[in-house]
Amino acid sequence: MMTDVGVDLTLVWQDIGDFIQTNKLVASAIMVISFLAVKRLLLRLLKRRSKKTGEDRRHSINIIEQLGNAILLILLMMLWASEIQSLAISIAAFMVAIVLATREFIQCFMGFIYYLGARPFRVGDWIQMNNVQGEVVEMDWAKTALLEVDPESYNYTGKHLYIPNSQLVTQAVRNLNFLRRYTLHSFKLVLEPETNPYALLPEFRERTLAHCEHFREVADRYKSLIERHMDAEFIDIDPDIAIETNQFAKLRITISLFCPIEEAHELQQKISQDWMELWHEKIISEENIRAKKPFKDR
Repeated sequence: MMTDVGVDLTLVWQDIGDFIQTNKLVASAIMVISFLAVKRLLLRLLKRRSKKTGEDRRHSINIIEQLGNAILLILLMMLWASEIQSLAISIAAFMVAIVLATREFIQCFMGFIYYLGARPFRVGDWIQMNNVQGEVVEMDWAKTALLEVDPESYNYTGKHLYIPNSQLVTQAVRNLNFLRRYTLHSFKLVLEPETNPYALLPEFRERTLAHCEHFREVADRYKSLIERHMDAEFIDIDPDIAIETNQFAKLRITISLFCPIEEAHELQQKISQDWMELWHEKIISEENIRAKKPFKDR
């Protein structure tokens, strides 16, 4: 009885194999439709589960989608292996020209292989590549799609950037994900050297520290997290104020803050306002003192 069942299964598989070999076009269509249906159902289940749990599964969804496409391509190549082999033999004389023509695509594919091995970033990370900064929203074997971020205001510009994966190997890629919530924000104030700026530093520093006091505790924890990940200490949560002159003999006040990204612009405006108020009060005070002096004492 078991022998008969085994024989029947063998005959069934043999009939399926014969059908596939004799009707490769129909078999390919069935394979593609079935595979895409299963992949779409799996992705829909993942997205539904992601919405329920609130987890960001864009990276997993992207990997499954790209691996599914690769598996389908491999299955189709196995099905049409004999025809592909015959075609490869027939175009052997043109192989060099084909390689040269598809060089960029090959480099993009090799960049994608490098990404899968090195994992310098994930979908959802902020990165800087080729002098552009943005959030990775999609990646396939040919390109990486970024949603551009303005490096000054840290807001989305609404522009999508498509970067060939070949640049993953040839260009420096900076992962900015750990600076996505907090950033090292720096800005400059340029003024005429009308009075001594160092006399204003103590009060100005107190005002600057007061603006940063409400997020100091969280910034300290986030700083520790970043430094543990980078295995280096390079962040100072206290504002840094530097006074120098530029090539035009003007005063340049540089303020550097470790602050939340969404507050960077507002903090810059408040701190700039404080410095301008102190600066003008100092100038007016000195002018009043000079005006009260007798002419012979001036």
